Amino acid sequence: MTPKLIKDHGISETEYSKIIEILGHTPNLTELGIFSAMWNEHCSYKSSKKWLRQLPTKGNKVICGPGENAGIIDIGNGEAAVFKMESHNHPSYIEPFQGAATGVGGILRDIFTMGAKPVAVLNSLSFGEPANEKNTISDKQRS
Repeated sequence: MTPKLIKDHGISETEYSKIIEILGHTPNLTELGIFSAMWNEHCSYKSSKKWLRQLPTKGNKVICGPGENAGIIDIGNGEAAVFKMESHNHPSYIEPFQGAATGVGGILRDIFTMGAKPVAVLNSLSFGEPANEKNTISDKQRS
């Protein structure tokens, strides 16, 4: 394993040390690829987890806290609201519009999984720099 190969897999030095600790040996290329896939932003929320943890998840109106699917809040009168949020830097940064569609698709899937019917979808989480042209919609893309 070379430092470049490890970096190309999106694995930090700390994560690489943890992989060796978990496996008990230096990973081969297949093992490194598996950790790279499972520890990427899409699967493990590496960059956004610290922000997502700041959102409230418990309370007397929480029927089902967040997890693999959506969270459910008691809104009174025997009714509930189901909420889901997705936060994926990848593929959103590389392919912002396809990445956004992937995120919204996951939101809808998890709303349906909880037995609810979507009434609104908002795709508003943004951690990117607005000045970066990949993070804005051009007139050509609007049409």
